[in-house]
Amino acid sequence: MKTRKLGNQGLTVSELGLGCMGMSIAYGSSDEADSIATINKALDLGVTFLDTAEMYGTNEELVGKAIQRGLGGFPHKRLYQEAISSRRDEVVLATKFGIKYDPATNTLVMDAKPETVKQSCDRSLQRLGVDYIDLYYLHRVDPQVPIEDTVSAMAELVKEGKIRYLGLSEAAPDTIRRAHKVHPISALQSEYSLWSRDPEGEILPTLRELGIGFVPYSPLGRGFLSGKITSPDDFAEDDFRRTQPRFTGDNFYQNLKLVERVKEIAQNKGVTPGQLALAWLLAQGEDIVPIPGTKRQAYLEENVGAVDIVLTQEEMAQIEAVSPKNAVAGERYSASLMTTVNK
Repeated sequence: MKTRKLGNQGLTVSELGLGCMGMSIAYGSSDEADSIATINKALDLGVTFLDTAEMYGTNEELVGKAIQRGLGGFPHKRLYQEAISSRRDEVVLATKFGIKYDPATNTLVMDAKPETVKQSCDRSLQRLGVDYIDLYYLHRVDPQVPIEDTVSAMAELVKEGKIRYLGLSEAAPDTIRRAHKVHPISALQSEYSLWSRDPEGEILPTLRELGIGFVPYSPLGRGFLSGKITSPDDFAEDDFRRTQPRFTGDNFYQNLKLVERVKEIAQNKGVTPGQLALAWLLAQGEDIVPIPGTKRQAYLEENVGAVDIVLTQEEMAQIEAVSPKNAVAGERYSASLMTTVNK
């Protein structure tokens, strides 16, 4: 596993990261022991860039167990004690703050007030069981709080040694510029994949002008680009994709046709559709570090295989032809959630 740099401040990470959200929320049931084993397998494979967030249920605690106690609940955990003590040193740990769930209204509330920044960081440190966070993101921009105020509070945490580098998520170009003037931003995390190519318009040029790295989440189109989803019935009853525009109604079947075209190119290449999608994303620039999420070791190993795939110019052109910008049907989130992105 090679490494890539995010920003100009010294942050170096594995060229592929691991998104841990689905181990705790959104994508159906999961098993803690299996998830912990998957995280440790990722570290063994050189995937040392782990991504979690305050709002992902108990995910920070789970990631903390994996990096602090190795194979946690396994009966043979004593065999791993020597390795366990060094796991934190292997990890570049990223987490996020700024969204809270309001059960009274069943809505997500943005909260990036300076006092919240510090409180959230302290809670994340406790849940993760670590002394510092490598990369701390503002999860969503709070329209009620000037970005300068939020980033100033984050910068104070850098001075205190609680975090090392700053990041933003789903921020618009102007917001990124304003934040970067207050304190250098090392990374932006936003959705980017073969079927979510909006960042190519203004976001990527802005990041490259400022020297900021890019971390695409959902690089496999929330699993659709893996080629393993063929029917809406493939989603568990509590899987949030059941309610999202790209996975419902006619949109689902239109997008399935797009995936079938990607599958054909992958078969000719001798790789899986998911590997092709990740290889395409990695080829977009050395400043891009995708974080595909999975809770299963088999899928993790498949994703890791993408780093060795080299796409020719002809293959890149073929992919562009079957999956051009705006080819996907439907918005990436529901109407209410779309109001929180690119702000």
